[in-house]
Amino acid sequence: MELNSINDIAAFVAAVRAGSYTRAAVTLGLTRSAVGKSIVRLETRLGVRLLNRTTRSLSLTDEGRIMYERCRQILEDLEEVDSTMALRRVVPTGRLKLTASQSFGQRHILPLVGEYLRQWPELQADVSFSDRYVDIVEEGFDIAIRIGDERDDSRLLSRTIGWQQVVTCASAEYLQRKGIPQRPEDLFNHDNLFLAGVMRRRDWKFKTPEGIYSFDCPGRLNIDSAEAMRESALAGFGIINMPTYLTAEDIKAGRLVPVLAAFNMEPEPIRLLYPSKQHLSPRIRGFIDLLVERWADGVPWHLPNL
Repeated sequence: MELNSINDIAAFVAAVRAGSYTRAAVTLGLTRSAVGKSIVRLETRLGVRLLNRTTRSLSLTDEGRIMYERCRQILEDLEEVDSTMALRRVVPTGRLKLTASQSFGQRHILPLVGEYLRQWPELQADVSFSDRYVDIVEEGFDIAIRIGDERDDSRLLSRTIGWQQVVTCASAEYLQRKGIPQRPEDLFNHDNLFLAGVMRRRDWKFKTPEGIYSFDCPGRLNIDSAEAMRESALAGFGIINMPTYLTAEDIKAGRLVPVLAAFNMEPEPIRLLYPSKQHLSPRIRGFIDLLVERWADGVPWHLPNL
């Protein structure tokens, strides 16, 4: 339906309700002539007379009575849509789609998603925890939480919300049995547990006076699950090189002991990525605000002495 048709319908309904063109014009903020022309256009388009006009009053024809009931319903439906959209502009509703890496998402994002859903009962969430690279725009996600350097993508906006540190550590029992490495090269004499990523196994990086040292050797154990890696280290299988978002609580409790701390790489940024739209919906903005608020005093896995 053309915009003019909606305007003509509004003029017709207002005239019937008001009982005159003059009072309808005041209600709509138009001139009496504009109201009259709208109704004439509507009658011409439909090919029927809608109103019987006298100098003092208006009355509906049979066709006009049918038209009025239908048009009144149309305008009420449009008002309801407008109210719904206005509500969605200020209150988180609809479906939030977000993605994060598996272990990080399960440990640190899922609890916040649960809190967010409890706060806004009209909201639903679709969550994907996966270590594969997700194309946010192509796959229709509202938010992605990613760690480390990000690929340049003009379609996305980025906001750093925290930092995490990769730490080399092992159980006290293992270190007592096998000794404590003093330099990255000493790892060749140890049982090293490697995380086998989605694409390839990741080398361990260390910062040395000579530059970045990349450690790679046949792993005593190669696992594609970060949680299983952590459990293996706790069981004394060997040394791991993993983020503090997985190991911080174990290190604080003494279940895992950091080694080679002097060679730690710089902390890595944790970023929120979302499509570069002019206006963020309340469901996206609200979840971003919640993350920023919860981590304003530092992320829960921060180890200040490392």
